Amino acid sequence: MSQDFAAEVAAHVRAGSGRPVNASTPMEVWQGLSRSVIDRVADDWNRTTATYKAGRMEHYLSAEFLMGRALLNNLSNLGIEDDARAALAAHGLNLTDVLEQEPDAALGNGGLGRLAACFLDSCATLDLPVDGYGILYRYGLFRQVFSDGFQIEEPDSWMEDEYPFIIRREEARRVVHYADLDVFAVPYDMPVTGYGTSNVNTLRLWKAEPIHEFDYDAFNSQRFTDAIVDRERTMDISRVLYPNDTTYEGKVLRVRQQYFFCSATLQELIDNYVEHHGANLNGFADFNAIQLNDTHPVLAIPELMRLLMDEHGLGWDAAWAVVTRTFAYTNHTVLAEALETWEMSIFEQLFPRIAEIVREIDRRFREDMASRGVDPETANYMAPVADERVRMAWIACYASYSINGVAALHTEIIKADTLKPWHELWPGKFNNKTNGVTPRRWLKQCNPRLADLLDDVTGSDEWVRDLTVLAQHTDSVPENVYERLTEIKRANKVDFATWVARREGVEVDPEAIFDVQIKRLHEYKRQLLNALYILDLYFRLKEDPDLETPKRVFIFGAKAAPGYVRAKAVIKLINAIADLVNNDEEVNSRVKVVFVHNYNVSPAEHIIPAADVSEQISMAGKEASGTSNMKFMMNGALTLGTLDGANVEILDAVGEDNAYIFGATKDELPSLRENYDPTWYYQNVPGLARVLDALVDGTLDDNGSGWFADLRRSLLDGGNQADTYYVLGDFESYRTTKDGMAADYEDEKGWARKAWVNITRSGRFSSDRTIQDYADNVWRVSATPIRVE
Repeated sequence: MSQDFAAEVAAHVRAGSGRPVNASTPMEVWQGLSRSVIDRVADDWNRTTATYKAGRMEHYLSAEFLMGRALLNNLSNLGIEDDARAALAAHGLNLTDVLEQEPDAALGNGGLGRLAACFLDSCATLDLPVDGYGILYRYGLFRQVFSDGFQIEEPDSWMEDEYPFIIRREEARRVVHYADLDVFAVPYDMPVTGYGTSNVNTLRLWKAEPIHEFDYDAFNSQRFTDAIVDRERTMDISRVLYPNDTTYEGKVLRVRQQYFFCSATLQELIDNYVEHHGANLNGFADFNAIQLNDTHPVLAIPELMRLLMDEHGLGWDAAWAVVTRTFAYTNHTVLAEALETWEMSIFEQLFPRIAEIVREIDRRFREDMASRGVDPETANYMAPVADERVRMAWIACYASYSINGVAALHTEIIKADTLKPWHELWPGKFNNKTNGVTPRRWLKQCNPRLADLLDDVTGSDEWVRDLTVLAQHTDSVPENVYERLTEIKRANKVDFATWVARREGVEVDPEAIFDVQIKRLHEYKRQLLNALYILDLYFRLKEDPDLETPKRVFIFGAKAAPGYVRAKAVIKLINAIADLVNNDEEVNSRVKVVFVHNYNVSPAEHIIPAADVSEQISMAGKEASGTSNMKFMMNGALTLGTLDGANVEILDAVGEDNAYIFGATKDELPSLRENYDPTWYYQNVPGLARVLDALVDGTLDDNGSGWFADLRRSLLDGGNQADTYYVLGDFESYRTTKDGMAADYEDEKGWARKAWVNITRSGRFSSDRTIQDYADNVWRVSATPIRVE
């Protein structure tokens, strides 16, 4: 096969570059190899699509799909990685060098988008008839660079070169109507291969294109800008992920964007239903389930009502009956204030008919609540529209037949607090689906040394499709497993040290503890708490150079939303601390700080296999689930965290001896907050005043921005309303736990045992388990393996 594949690759490279392989650029070779993969899956992909469309399907709607690099993932899933290596070697090329040419597809930002990507991987691996739908962002979120430690946002030009894994389907384009503009929605499809299966699922991404390229008369009259106004307005729809919505115009673009992919997707689903099942749309929900991944796709609810009523003749009651059997909603936050709302004026400006339908949903909801005896105050709180604002989560809760949280604790919180009135009226709608991550990308692919060890211990690679089999080997393992595990981690750390020196220009010691916090920058995730600890450790080492503590490398990766000034201030602070520590010759042989810029999937694949400690330190009760905690656990890093999100379930899986838990619990916090005085902690917790004063006494330089003083004020000023996320309250517990963790690290064998327990008990956090639960209990879809001819 490898000789045939080598010839295929060479042919695809020549066709794309117009040159033989040895005269082509590495990017052209990457493109040719990628086209060879598409060639391999094309027939199965076509069969899979045809088979799925004839039966019941689940459609996963999400504003984000953070897919990561596609080539290696596909080579691994298809079992042809060795063939690809040999094919390139025949031309004197190295596969690793070619793989580095691939940009990360800028289709997501953080955990929400990566979860969606893991879910698609599991759906394909389990042969489930599930397709994803989103937007083909031209620039994604942004490319992060640092200038004097400040985050600077630049366009992420990931599609400048041909990207073979996204294929235009011109024949399937749709028209999306707005009051002021009609646009084409052109689908681009990405194949989603499963591991060890012939099924190839689809991620369909919609690109906005103008109905008319430009106004030719205006152009000929030298009114060049006027000629392309509508074209640029159209292209804006799919230009970037999460346009800044701090202005009204930004909000309009966000809503326009959300409606765009919802309308195009629903048009397609209805047309497919009519083609296969006839024109009577009353049975639509018998063949279609739609999962709303957070509130971004909730406009699909009134849009399906519009399509069913206005274009297919159903009355309100019949259409509503279809809608309420079609949609399921995943909630991703316990923060009620974070749930999306939009001004009704935006709806009336963009799509008056949708605005009418939303108002009618609201009117009927209020009648429904009155008939149930719900008091007017509660009914108004739950209403889809109030104070001329549309509450997207409330529409989702009312119209969906399933509402799920993403971790056991999170689900209990939304039932008891965030979505309490909904749970009281419709308890049967609520269910938990603890998140998971795919072991294909997040273990087998990114940590091949550990994957080889697991193959040896278990006697096969069965664990790649069923991670739960590892639990059989938690205790009954050969003694040398711990030695091998330690060697693997050390080798991964050496690889990371080489990578980070090249990428960030920082030299780190692989013998140090690699302490990692990589996630979206938000105050509740408390990167600030970690930063204050590092500063405290620095001062302790300066005060006592003989202090006994292992070497540490603190690793961060995070982006802050462009309009989130305080989050950007935390980034600047961490970079300022890095400058202080890394340039102090009395300390930098024992402590280093690295902020990996432009953090996304590919850097994570370098960082996670090398990590010793997984920082999961959000204020208890604020993190819905987390998924980085699962990836770290799967790769043998130990969790240092609060009892929040999926940390609770990780602790249950591994036991208290194999994780490090600190801080106030969700149940303790309300009483602690009542009389909370952050200045008491400032005055009484040893070292804390010194750390906070360093933000304003000249120790750290914020380049005159005033940001560090603002951070300090946010922690200290305002009485019990200050320090919203209990950073100072948890500081001492965090320091004690983290110091104890560092001491334990010096017991090499003991640490390896803890790591092994984490790895072998990570099975419940595979996305395969999550998806099978969705398939059985929410979507009601079954495995549909294609027939290979």
